Order: sequence, then structure tokens, then C-alpha cells
Amino acid sequence: MFPEIGHFALTLALALACAQAVLPLMGAHWRDSRLMGSAAPLALGSTLAVIIAFGALVAAYVLNDTTVVNVVQNSHSAKPLLYKISGVWGNHEGSMLLWLLVLALCGAAVAGFGRNLPSALQARVLAILGLILAGFALFMLMTSNPFTRMWPPAPDGQGLNPLLQDPGLAFHPPLLYGGYVGTAVTFAFAVAALLEGRVDAAWGAWVRPWALGAWAFLTAGITLGSWWAYYELGWGGYWFWDPVENASLLPWLATTALLHSAIVVEKRGALKIWTVLLALLAFALSLLGTFMVRSGVLNSVHSFAADPARGVFILGMLIFYVGGAFALFAWRAPSMVPQGTFAPISREGALVLNNLLLCCIAAVVLVGTLYPLFLDLIFGRLISVGPPFFNTATLPLALPLIAAMALGPLMPWKRAALWPVVQRLWWAALITAGAFVAAWTVMGVPFWPALGFGAGIWLIAGAKADIWERIQLFRVPFRTSLTRARGLPFSAWGAAIAHAGLGVSALGVAGMGLASETLVALSPGQSTNFAGYEWRLEAVRDAQGPNWTARRAEVTVTRDGRAVVTLFPQRRYFPIGRSTTTEAAISTNLMRDLYAVLGEEREGQAVLRIHDNVLAPWIWLGGLIMGLGALVSLGDRRVRVAAPQRRAKAVSA
Repeated sequence: MFPEIGHFALTLALALACAQAVLPLMGAHWRDSRLMGSAAPLALGSTLAVIIAFGALVAAYVLNDTTVVNVVQNSHSAKPLLYKISGVWGNHEGSMLLWLLVLALCGAAVAGFGRNLPSALQARVLAILGLILAGFALFMLMTSNPFTRMWPPAPDGQGLNPLLQDPGLAFHPPLLYGGYVGTAVTFAFAVAALLEGRVDAAWGAWVRPWALGAWAFLTAGITLGSWWAYYELGWGGYWFWDPVENASLLPWLATTALLHSAIVVEKRGALKIWTVLLALLAFALSLLGTFMVRSGVLNSVHSFAADPARGVFILGMLIFYVGGAFALFAWRAPSMVPQGTFAPISREGALVLNNLLLCCIAAVVLVGTLYPLFLDLIFGRLISVGPPFFNTATLPLALPLIAAMALGPLMPWKRAALWPVVQRLWWAALITAGAFVAAWTVMGVPFWPALGFGAGIWLIAGAKADIWERIQLFRVPFRTSLTRARGLPFSAWGAAIAHAGLGVSALGVAGMGLASETLVALSPGQSTNFAGYEWRLEAVRDAQGPNWTARRAEVTVTRDGRAVVTLFPQRRYFPIGRSTTTEAAISTNLMRDLYAVLGEEREGQAVLRIHDNVLAPWIWLGGLIMGLGALVSLGDRRVRVAAPQRRAKAVSA
């Protein structure tokens, strides 16, 4: 019964989304308040329908309904309940239904929290979201229906991919989809503004919280995915420039640029055309990532599907939505007269530099990701573009970006002088230079990791300097500074926290440049010395899990004869699916990770790969701090309900 309810609800969602896409647009064009007023109820109705459909699929998984093809292919009665539920989006069909759910919830949020928007703008935004919702609902019903029945029912399911049976992967997709779909909201605002032919400071204020929310979800999703790859895949790294990893990085870069550009639109009325273009580009990159993951053009542990028919459908949606939006942009952009002139050296100029460098990095990542695909398609040549290319190409762009991040917030709007800003940061520059020189010359750290340490400290010091300048610390009485600190808007605190979080991540990345690893084969009772520690293999025993068996090693780590930690790396075998995974054992003190992976056993010896990863936890700690900064900014009432009243157009005599 649940599959039929879900299928009907999905069909109803398609019908309501089609009405949501058409009626409000007609109302906005004809200035019909009744048709425009239908947008919010239709958005709420389609959201309710998608919630019912998603709940029906969850019920089918929890009850292990083996008459549903999707359940049989991706679940099993022996799975723990958490992975039965997360298995709903651990496959192509279920993940698309999750995408649809997040998109519908975003539409409901615009309907509920957008009451301060002009009725015509809200109607157009909800109509565009309805059009996107209709496209994805149609895609699911035609090519990816999660409620397809089979008869006779299977005895049991085939189980979920063992790599996905992990708490990190249970929460990673919902967070990442929140970011992907968040770009659909900013896209809808951009298209609505193009239809209306008007972009102003009020529009920038309305777009900014949605861009900030999308950025926060993308940051959290990417951080969690990187952490999962670090401890679950067992290769000891945090980022491999995998094409699907790049597919999530691209919209993050575009959304970061959009977030900063929207500030200029809101504060100065400048960069309107550029901001609209970034809003379109961020969603285009999200759709492109969806196409790459689900079309079969990429081979990756992160890929969901390899069905060319689905890929063609998504490519058609990409052309329709993005191509139509860019055609509208080409038509309307010339009529948007630039305003708010500013000098190159100003806060606006720093934000423009920020945007250009972020877009250049995105272009490098996009070319490096797509070039092998086009080369294979046109010339039939298979090549691999890996970390050496991306690291070499992006580093020269990242360094000036980091330098400008500390300078920009201290510059005044419209016009600034560079020397006074540099003077305010003299102590930060001194600390940065001292850290770099000490790491490179005194501690013997290689040049690039030492430069990374300097960059991280520069970002943290720059964020602190921004707050100190705002509260006039050490320049006015401390009580006055404390009063000014209490009066600072949350958005200022959030920006400083996010910039500092990026600095913490930069320190972690630099520390990983000092990481070391070794591969040893040990018999029980034998030990090896590595990174100043003695690693002793005590035993290798069998272990039993809810739906797996394992070989578990016991490794004692000592230093100077004193026990430090005991690690238990595992190799798990999943009979359902007949696959093996590694479970790394990690001990951290936040300054370094002691990391062990159990390999094959040969002739009574176990192969161990052990790592000493310096400052590795700081990579993900920085991501958490960046997400915290976004939440603090969203706590600013002026961001959450930013909706200044538009000035009435002067009526000509």
C-alpha cells in the first residue's frame, strides 16, 4: 500500500508543481492578485505531497517491503535501522526523491518566510521553483521511479553498498543537497529579477540569506564528505580531486562569490549584473554536478548511477533551465544600468578581486574535470588529471585571495587608501612572517607547508583585526570596546568567524604536508618504529557485526616505553553483496592523528599501513568553524528578514 500512496503523491506533486509554475507567472504578468496569491498554497501543497511520497519510501525500507524493486536492490532485513533509513537516499532513485523533498521544502520556506517580499517577486520566485520541481518530478516518474513493484517478491534484499553503511554517509547527502538546492532558490530570485527587469539593493538583501544558507549547507556537506573519505576509505588523505568531489566544490566556489557580491549589491547598488550572473552560474554548476554523478560519464566511489538515458534527461533539463535563464540574461542585462561607482582600492574593489579569483579557481577546476571527458569523446584518448595539476594551477590563485581576505574587511566603501589598511595589520603581518620564517628555517619545514602555516595565521589574525578595528580595542576605554562588541551585528561576527575557520583549515592542510606513512608486514608480537612511536601488533582476531564479519587487529602504540593508545583497525566482509571494506583506526589529540589500516594477511603476517598525520583534525575543525560563522550570520535579524522597502518610482510629470 505504501508504494501506491507514494506513487500517487509523487504524481500529485508533479501536477501541483505544474500549476505552481504557470498560475503565479500569469498573475505577475497580468497583475492579478488572486493568481499571484495561489503561489504560496500551491508551494505548500506540492511540499506536502513530496513529504508523503518520501515518507512512503521510508516506510517501505523500514518494513523491508521486498515487492519494491528499489528496496530489494538497496536494503536487507539484517541492516541496522539507521542504515535502512539512510539507504533511502543511498541510491539513485531515493537520492533524487530526497533532492525533490529539499527543493519542495525550500519552496515552502520562500512561501512562509517571504511574506515581506513584493507579491509579484514572490510569485515569480515560487513559479520558477515550481518549474524546477516539476522537471525533477517528471524525471523521476519517467526514468527513476522509486516505487516500481516486482512480483513475485524477493526473499530478501541485496543490501546497501557497504561503503555507505556509515553514520557520515547517513548525513552527508542531506547536507549537500541542502546546498545544491539552496542555489535553486538564488537562481529563482535571479530569474524573477530578470523577468521583472529590476535588480536593486532590496533584491541583494533578499538574496543574501538564501545564498548564505546554501553556502552553509555546502560547507557542512563537503566537510563531512571529506571526513568520511578520510576515515572510511582508508587511504589517509582528506581530498583527492576526485571528479565528483570537484562537482561539489564548483557550486561552493560560485556560491562563495555570490555571497560576497550580493553584499555589494545590498550596500552600494553595484555589481548587479555580475551578481545575477553568479546566481545563475551557481545553480548551473549544481545541475552539472548532478549530470556528471548520474549519467555514467564518471567513474567514482561517489557516483550514484550509470544510466545514459537518465543522463540525457538531466542534460535536457540543464539545457532548458540554464540555457533559458542565460538567454533571458542576455536579453535583459543590457537594460540594467550599472550604478554605485567605486575606486579600485576600496571594499568593493576587494570584493571584486575576491569574486574574480574564486571564479578563476572554479574555471581551473571545471576545465581539469571536464577536459578528460571531452578528450575521450572527441579523440578517444583516455587521460587522468589528478592532484598535481589542480594543486599547481589553483595555488597561484589561492594565495592572493587569502591575502585580500584580511585586507578587504578593513577598507572603507567606495574609496580607500591601501597604506592605512596595511598599517592596521602590521602586527598580523609580523606574526605571519615570523611563523613562516620560523617554520621554514628553524624547524626545517618544507617551503610550501611553511607558506601554508603563514597563510592560515594571516587569515586568523586578519579576522581578529577586523573585530578589533570595529570595537576600537586598545584605542578607547575597554568598557567602551565591550559595549561596541555587544552592539556589533551578528553578520560581522559571522564573517570574522568564517574567515578564521578557513585559516584553521589552511593550517590543517599545511600540517598534512608534513604527514608521513609506511607499510609494514608484522606477525603477532612484532613491532616497528615509526614517527617516534613503537607500533606493536598484539593479535589479529575475528569480530562479528550485525551484518558483517571482520578481522580486527590490536595494535599497541608506545613512546619511550609508555603506552599511548591501542588501535583496532578492521577489514570487514559483508556476505550480502560479497564485498570487503576497511575501517581505519584513528587516535587523535587534535595536534596529530595516529592512523592505522589493516591490509591482507599473508603467511601469518598482517600488512599494516600506518600514518602520522600532523594537524589533520584542523581541516574539519575549520570547516565546522566556517559553518558556525554562517549560522551566526543567519542569526542577524537584518539578514534573516532583510527586506528593505523598495523606493517608489518617480512618476514623470
